[in-house]
Amino acid sequence: MTDEPLAAGGGLVGDALAVACAQAMLARDRASAQMGVVIREAREGFVRLTMTIGETMTNGHGTAHGGVIFAFADSAFAFACNSRDVPHVALGATISFTTAARLGDVLEATAQERTLGGRTGVYDVNVVRAGTDELVAVFRGTCYRIRGTVLE
Repeated sequence: MTDEPLAAGGGLVGDALAVACAQAMLARDRASAQMGVVIREAREGFVRLTMTIGETMTNGHGTAHGGVIFAFADSAFAFACNSRDVPHVALGATISFTTAARLGDVLEATAQERTLGGRTGVYDVNVVRAGTDELVAVFRGTCYRIRGTVLE
């Protein structure tokens, strides 16, 4: 028997559901796994991830490639907007880079739901150098609900 809260019908609820959804998403997300993404915290509409910038993640200037940072923020967005076992995909996203990340830096992405209603939601993601408040990038994503469930 588990100490996890259960809904009628035996399903997880609340933060336990969010953790299960994030873990299921990561298990199927080869891009995030390849980047070394680690789930540090998951709650309804929220996730915190970490990733270390490796040699294959740098650009011609020797700094972290913007596409890698975007992909990392996008993963946080995806895990947060799928935290209730209701599948969503990205409808659009923007990112602003505020400072360079470098080889060996550990980055932390925190995604937070801003609004969720109807078939769409908006999420903000801050990417910082882990252990500091130094902002590396700010990402905003809009998601769109699709059919099915996350925990299939």
